[in-house]
This record gives sequence, C-alpha cells and structure tokens, in this order.
Amino acid sequence: MTTTLSERISQSAFDGSRLRVVLLLDLHDGAQKQFLEAYEHMRNQVASIPGHISDQLCQSIENPSQWLITSEWDSAPPFLAWVNSEEHVATVQPLHSCVRDTRSLRFSVLRETGKGFETVPDPDRGGLQTSPRLGDGVVRHALTFTVKPGTEDIVAKLLADYESPRSRVDDQTRLRRTSLFMHGNRVVRAVEVEGDLMAALRHVSRQPEIRAVEEAINPYLEQDRDLSDPDSARMFFTRAALPTVHHVSAGRIDPGSLKRHAVVYQAKEGCGMALARLLAGHDEEAADDTSSPIDSSTIFQRDDVVVRLLEASGPLDAQPAQALGIHGPGKAARLARLLDGEANAVPATDQDAARFLARSEMRLITDRRATDS
Repeated sequence: MTTTLSERISQSAFDGSRLRVVLLLDLHDGAQKQFLEAYEHMRNQVASIPGHISDQLCQSIENPSQWLITSEWDSAPPFLAWVNSEEHVATVQPLHSCVRDTRSLRFSVLRETGKGFETVPDPDRGGLQTSPRLGDGVVRHALTFTVKPGTEDIVAKLLADYESPRSRVDDQTRLRRTSLFMHGNRVVRAVEVEGDLMAALRHVSRQPEIRAVEEAINPYLEQDRDLSDPDSARMFFTRAALPTVHHVSAGRIDPGSLKRHAVVYQAKEGCGMALARLLAGHDEEAADDTSSPIDSSTIFQRDDVVVRLLEASGPLDAQPAQALGIHGPGKAARLARLLDGEANAVPATDQDAARFLARSEMRLITDRRATDS
C-alpha cells in the first residue's frame, strides 16, 4: 500500500476513518472493586451509543494499579458527540473517586494487520485513514464559558491584566501560545501546547497568577464553581472543554504579517458537528487557494457552539466570504440552513456577509506567546 503525505499541516475529525480511543488510568489503592463496578455500568451505557464498535479493559501485568481502556468507533464525530455530552459527564462521574490519574488519547486508524496480512477496509466497521498527515508538534485546545450579562467589561479587564505563567512545563512540554476572545458574554480561551496537553493544563492551573485570576472571575460566571473542590473544578472544566475538530495550515504567508482572529457560530440544535464539517471543507479548499488571506484555521466545536480561529493577513472584512467560510457556490445557503435563528441567516451579497461577520467576529482580549524556555 503506497504511503503519501499531505504537504500541509493538518488534523481532522472528518476524514471518515475509524477512531481508536485509549484511556490510561492509575487507580487509588483499594479502589479496584469500585472501579470495576463503575466500568461495568459505563460499558453497558457506551455499547448503546451509535458509532461505537467495541471496547476492551486491560490491566497491567507489571503494575496492577495501572489500567487501560480502549474503544473503537466507526469515525470520530459520534465519539466526540458522546464524550462532550451531559450523558457522558454523568456516566463517568463514578470513576473519578477511583482514579489517581488519567490520560486520554485519540487516534485515526491508518493501517490494520491480522494473521500476517494487511486487511482491506471493512465497510461495516468504517474506513482507514487514507494517508499519514503532517504535524507541527502542537496540540490545540480551547475552553469556553459564559459570564453574567453586564459583567463583560469587568471580566475582560481581569483576563487581560494577569501576569503570564512560566511557559516551560518540563523538558518535553511547553505552553506556546494563549489567546482570549469574547463575544457578548461568551469567553473563549485557546491554547497551543508543545508536548503533553494535560501536563501543560495541570501546570497552568497550579500557577499563583492563574489561580488568582480564576478566583477573581468566579463571582461573574453563569455556571457556579468551587476551585477548592476537585469535583466541582473538574465538572466545570469538563463542560467548558471546546475540542479541536479540524486544523489546517498552508504555511504560505510570512508569519510576521499574520493576525489572529476568531469567529463564533451558533448552530441550530443538533447541527454543530455538521456546521463544523462544512467550515472544515471550506478551509481545506482555502489552503490550496493562493489568493486567500487565511493561512491557517482551527475549528473548535462543542454541542451547537462552533469557533473558528484564523491566522490571516489583513483585516477579515476585506474578504468577508472567505473569513466566514462561505466563499464558493451554494456555501452561504448551506451555512444559513445550519445556523440558529433568522438573525443569523447569511445573505449572498458581500455587504450582508460583511455585516454578519461584524456580528460574529470575537473581540481579542489578549494574545500571549511564550518567551521563556
């Protein structure tokens, strides 16, 4: 089987390939019985989720406190819809008191071998990733939450004025960039990490300057949280997670001329994944378009909220259709069908697209790059 590499930096949940999810767990002493009971309940729940194929529970032969749960899905979107749901939050809650540490990894299936031969894709089990993708060693993730209406300016000042934490986590992990945006009362914090994302997030959460600003914004959050209570903090950040579903970087524009922007889209109920898929297809096409001002795009999606983080040369309103992801025949109409409310309908004219962009572009609060190593 010939292996080809795409020239662009790319990651995607929309390539149609099967997904392998790996969950590494380190149990508390004496928690084995409770863990097994919780797992039995969880696996029965997961087995009924559309797109789930199978799962395995494994125990280390070297350290009985270390466990491994693997699951296979026919593609990434059904898994992401499940893992970001309130049902999932409730299902895994009993595991939290059993587990000392966890790490979750997600992989597209590229090749499959059995009994000495390489298998062809089984249409009943989903496809294989068509070719390896090129990476840049960066993990992208975002969080989103809302603040009480009327407190937006107070929160924006708190989020803009904090002292940056030390970016170096360890020899393998570094926090590379953090960007904060607001749109109305919604906050989006996007991070880029070289190395282990979870190690970087734990490192940041322990820094005094970060803990201080998190405590300072607590009174203004619409969702209550108690950062001194591990369960409360875990639930808040689980619900705030805004996972990356697509990233593409063409690398054709001088980085010095690029500016960071974010556009937020509110999809109709149940249409968030379809909206993210539509925008991902546009941005893949734009990566090959030498006239496009957009050099890279990262799409984050959770439920019906989609955020598109862009690196672009020049102002977005210079080419509003490109900036919105509706450049090309029929795209404005397809986007409009997926958006929530008549006010979000995207007309076909450039003037109306520019007005929609003005309503949807997020306000940049702070954009910080690592300076230390």
